[in-house]
Amino acid sequence: MMLLLSKEDIRKVFTMKDAIEADKRAFRLLAEGKCNAPLRTNIQAPKHDGCFLFMPAYAEEMDTASLKVVNVFPHNVDNGLPALPAQVMLINGKTGVVEALMDGIYITQIRTGAASGAAFDLLAKKKCKIGALIGTGGQAAAQLEAMMAARSLDEVRVSGLHYERTQAFAERMQEELKDYGVRIVPVATSDEAIEDADLIITSTSSVTPVFDGTKVKKGATVSCIGSYQHHMQEMDPVILTRASKIYFDSEDAVLSEAGDILIPLEDGTVTREDFTGDIGNVVKGELAGRENDDEIIVFKSVGVAAQDLVTAKVIYDRAVAAGAGMEWN
Repeated sequence: MMLLLSKEDIRKVFTMKDAIEADKRAFRLLAEGKCNAPLRTNIQAPKHDGCFLFMPAYAEEMDTASLKVVNVFPHNVDNGLPALPAQVMLINGKTGVVEALMDGIYITQIRTGAASGAAFDLLAKKKCKIGALIGTGGQAAAQLEAMMAARSLDEVRVSGLHYERTQAFAERMQEELKDYGVRIVPVATSDEAIEDADLIITSTSSVTPVFDGTKVKKGATVSCIGSYQHHMQEMDPVILTRASKIYFDSEDAVLSEAGDILIPLEDGTVTREDFTGDIGNVVKGELAGRENDDEIIVFKSVGVAAQDLVTAKVIYDRAVAAGAGMEWN
């Protein structure tokens, strides 16, 4: 018997704060070497400017495995289809039986948002008042919520490619996330967004930097989650030279694919000695986090299968307990 879980089913039993705790556990498992999560398989589909991504993981101590299929087909938006269609399979580690099939689009959104949330929870100043979100695409809503869940903010400024779309996004989010009591303000430029911001998230597929690293204030924590291919670079490399610490969800994964880090590494803007390490080691207490309120801290995440595994397992256990979802025999 397999449980089918839609986005609505998941939302009934799983919150952003739950997702942040799940990601912390995932990052810890990775740091401890307790999650076998090979680098994702990427099969290109150049005929459609797309690619197929397969992300397996297995955690022996949890007796759980998972496989996420997440495909990137940007032209889908022209036909009213998601640009990143995805499913997550949860697999029983004792029997190899597939226990659940879940909405992978939503799991990807919430666990990716939660990565920024975990980074802010562990690395940001305790008192943060202003957030900035650059990008209003598929990952943006969860990134916005994660920022609010991690710190008590007064205001988040949102900047996107098209101001009208940004306004519509901000309006929608103000309603959806009203329980957080945070003002969500659309702005025309990323300069306006990051001015005096304590928390900054970039969530774009840009191939050129989307903010000015010289204008990020001291004490800010910056999370860049958009670039996941070598030619993509949403992060201004200047921020790497100003940062006191640079953390990753997985240094190996980032260095296998993320232009945000690979490009400045190749041109000598930074060296590997500038990297602080994986955030899982901060969770474990082996690596220092923020040491004062003036440090600029950068977190770069490309997403790792361990996040999908832990997130899916928690969702499944909650759904079974609550009688959520649909059983498929």
